[in-house]
Amino acid sequence: MTEDKKRIYDLEERTAIFGQNIISLCKSVKVNNISSPLINQIIRSGTSIGANYMEANAASSKKDFINKISICKKEAQETKHWLRMLDFYDNQLTLMRDLKQECGELVLIFGRILSSSRSEKFEN
Repeated sequence: MTEDKKRIYDLEERTAIFGQNIISLCKSVKVNNISSPLINQIIRSGTSIGANYMEANAASSKKDFINKISICKKEAQETKHWLRMLDFYDNQLTLMRDLKQECGELVLIFGRILSSSRSEKFEN
């Protein structure tokens, strides 16, 4: 398996790269009264997806895992919203289309993980 193919399925790496790309996008935005709150929000939600995924991988129980993955999905959905707002503000941003697509995929991935995890019996 090539390194590129492996990376696609490494969700820890994928969410980290997504967060880095969010930072790169925000660095390209001209800061003013409108863009500043958008940048703040998208940096917080976009980078926390990976952090919460790391916490999910270290979860102390099935319930804790489901909770952290749920947060990952919520943060991805919030990031999707802020990407839309930032795109409305400046639709010339070059990374935007790829980030919107990746964010949508992350929402679906975390939704699937949640669905699978919830259908399994809890181990207490």
